[in-house]
Amino acid sequence: MPNPVFEAVRTVLAIREYQDKSVADDVVRTVAEAGRLTASARNLQPWHFVVVRDRGTLQALGRLVRTGPYIANSAFAIVVAIDRSNHLAVSDASRAIQSMILAAWGDGLGSNWAGFSGLAEVATELEVPDTYDVLAVLPFGYPARRVGRGKKNRRPFEEVVSAERFGQPWS
Repeated sequence: MPNPVFEAVRTVLAIREYQDKSVADDVVRTVAEAGRLTASARNLQPWHFVVVRDRGTLQALGRLVRTGPYIANSAFAIVVAIDRSNHLAVSDASRAIQSMILAAWGDGLGSNWAGFSGLAEVATELEVPDTYDVLAVLPFGYPARRVGRGKKNRRPFEEVVSAERFGQPWS
């Protein structure tokens, strides 16, 4: 029996073009829940997720995130804010981001991580408190074009995986 989690990891692609089609509330909630349920160091959950569906706000985010103008055309976005006082927040929230992207992919939605720094204007736009930094904006939507699931340009397994010690060939 195939492993559905591995299949999602194997096939997920960065999607930057979306259909002009809304996403059902339960699917949006599932994506956000995937982030909320992600494990975090000492279970501190140093994140806050802002789900944005308003077209005008999505367009504003598309202008504010230098690497993500395509946010403007997404069905919804999740803005990931992290607690500034937690030194593991970036790591924990990164795990949550990947969980949301994979959960969305399982429901036929594409996404991509937009932004990473310089998102203070996004924080201002969404009235994020000063105790948080915006780490990322994740746009979601149904892919505009048919995508080849799993066609990735990755280095060979043997170049990036060792056995027991760095550089020791996998047998």
